[in-house]
Amino acid sequence: MATGDPVRGVGQSGQRGQREDTVTKTIESGTAAIPSVAFLGLAVGSMALSLAFMAAGRRDAANFIGQWAPTILIMGLYNKLVKQRGSDRDDRGE
Repeated sequence: MATGDPVRGVGQSGQRGQREDTVTKTIESGTAAIPSVAFLGLAVGSMALSLAFMAAGRRDAANFIGQWAPTILIMGLYNKLVKQRGSDRDDRGE
């Protein structure tokens, strides 16, 4: 691809874009039912469980479970953004 050539993103046109839109809307409608505080609770719970494993001397398990917290928080952030903005702006005419 030469410089200056337009890059076509997924979802701009064609059947692949339609499939992704359908999948995205399905996922978003399912996750929108989950309250944002649930993600925070799960993240804090994973930190507490990690602490318990660390206290029990199971360092590898503690590190593994402790690494769940940032992932869960990012999923909660995505959930919050979808609830506020949604990915269907184009469908709504915004």
